[in-house]
This record gives sequence, C-alpha cells and structure tokens, in this order.
Amino acid sequence: MTSAWRDTALTRMLGIDLPIVLGAFGGASSVALTAAVSNGGGLGSYGLYGYSAERILRTAEELREATSRPFAVNVWLPHREPGERDPGREAVPDDAFRAAAQRLAPLFAEVGLEPPAEPPASYLPGFDEQLAAVLEARPAVLSVVFGVPDAATIDACHDGGIRVVGTATTVDEGVALAKAGVDAIVASGMEAGGHRVSFLRPAQESLVGTFALVPQVADAVDVPVIAAGGIADARGVAAALVLGAAGAMVGTAFLATDHSGTSAAHREALRSDAARETVLTRALSGRLARGIPNRVTREIVDPAPFPLQNWLTGLFRARAGELGRADLLSLWAGQAAGLARWRDADALLREIAAGVDELLPG
Repeated sequence: MTSAWRDTALTRMLGIDLPIVLGAFGGASSVALTAAVSNGGGLGSYGLYGYSAERILRTAEELREATSRPFAVNVWLPHREPGERDPGREAVPDDAFRAAAQRLAPLFAEVGLEPPAEPPASYLPGFDEQLAAVLEARPAVLSVVFGVPDAATIDACHDGGIRVVGTATTVDEGVALAKAGVDAIVASGMEAGGHRVSFLRPAQESLVGTFALVPQVADAVDVPVIAAGGIADARGVAAALVLGAAGAMVGTAFLATDHSGTSAAHREALRSDAARETVLTRALSGRLARGIPNRVTREIVDPAPFPLQNWLTGLFRARAGELGRADLLSLWAGQAAGLARWRDADALLREIAAGVDELLPG
C-alpha cells in the first residue's frame, strides 16, 4: 500500500512518485544525478546558469537518454541588484574590469594563471535565447529564480506542456508568483545553500527561515508549495510536509554524492566536519550566497558586482577544482550540510523515502 505522504498536489501535477525535488545546481548539476532522482521517483532538476541555447538542447537530449521520467531545468530570470549592470546591454568600464581583475591577481597566481586582460564579449547568454531553447527542449518543468516570469513566458511554457515553478524567499514573493500564474512555488528558507534568490527586497533583508516561511507561503497561495532550505534527510522532508508543503527540495545532501557535477574537493568538504559551519558571502559572485567558509570567503573583502565578480572568480575556481584546492572554491552548502554523508544518490533517495514512510505512516 502506498503511503499517503507520497500522494500530494505536486506528485499528481507532475506524475511523479515521490514529493522530493532535487535542488538545481548552477555549475554543478549533472545528467547522472538529475536522472538518478527522476528514475527513483522524484523530480530531478538541472541548473542551466550560463548555458547557451546549443548546450541547453544538448543537455536535454542527454537527460532524455538517461531517464524517461519527468525532470526540471532551472534558469535565472533577468534581475539587477543595486550597483549591477545588465550583462547583455551594459559593458563594464575597462577601468572597473582591470581593477577587479587586479584585486584577484594573487588568487589567480595561486593556481598558475594570469588574470584576464580583457573582458568577454558577453558575461551571460541572454534569457530570451535560453527560454527559446527550453521551449524547444520541452522538459516537464521550468523552474526560475530571481523574479516573476512574465505572462508571455508562462503562456509559452504552458502551450508547450511545461509547468512553471517560481522561487520565493518571502511570503510577499510567493504571493507575487502565485498572482502571475506559476504552477508551484519553491519556498526557499535562509538555510538553503547557494545564492539567495530574493527579488522584491534585498537578499539581506529577506532572510526568513524555512520553518517560518513554508507554512506562511502555503497559507497565502493556492498552488503547491515546495519547501527548501535545511532539508537533508527524512526528518526534514517529513517536517516540510507537516508544515503544509506539497513537496520538499533536497540540495546539499545530493550535491555531496558522487553523482553530482561538483568537484571532488567540494564533495569532500561537504562530507567533512567543516560543513557544520556556513556563511553568507558575496565574495565569489558579487551576490549573497551561502557556503562553507574558506580562504576566499575570508580574503575577498571588496568583491565587484555580479556578473563581473562571478565571471572572474569562475576562471580560477575551475582551475582550483582541477587541483583539488578547496580553499579557492565556492563551497556552496546549506545549513544542514552536516547531515550530508551519502556517496550514492540512489541510496540517499531510497533512505529518505523509507525514513518518511516510518515517520508518516498510513
């Protein structure tokens, strides 16, 4: 007999067996991990941050070869915080680029690289380009962060049979997403790893804990809510469902598995005692994000705005990952990272489902 907790508005909407959603990791997603969660009955997710249209289509094809079950892809909506420039329309002044690169020169030297002398032609692919590719790829779900998708985007997705999931860090953001017509909302508490994706107020003014956020968003909207932030085992999933969520997002625990696309050094850090401490920092990308503190979070005290800072540090971070230098990586992690010990994603998903069966029988 199927446990009642497995039958929610989210599982019915998406045709999945478990109300468990994989966190989408920009820069650290993998086909193997996304497929493992989808094949196990949950909703696998893949982060498309920085992907060109060609790469999005290729990734979707690889995902379909790895799983016949529903999966989600995630994109960042166009969003500007104070001090940021539009990466597609406003070039960073040469002097600002050179100053930012020079500040990071010692860290480039650590991995045997010279800081770049010239900025790229574009820091990021355009949203319209990415959306067109997603519409062609037709995943089961498009999830978005950093804003409210416009009516044209939602209508185009619905016309293609794609469900749209927005992400809220406050109740007001959840209400705004529901009014826009999204199909489900991720309520992302401040415990979550990676970027704080607030959009109505500054991220530092939108730090609501998961335990407080989820029931308030669930009460305020009429679409399924997916709880996120600090959920790494069966206890967290069960708590999210009791709080009124129709699903729970598990990120860091899966990021620590060998199926994930992050570096071996990052995975080892997530499985170590160092993961018991996390900090909110702008050091790596210019936007507020949660990760394990290390040398770069301590030494970078004057980051350039996003996306310049993210592009620059990404150059030495890629090399640091190859060298196993965890001190020079962005060690994104949620506050429940101390619970992340599983190396096998399939085993982790089975363990969570079995644990929730025991906690929420019937």
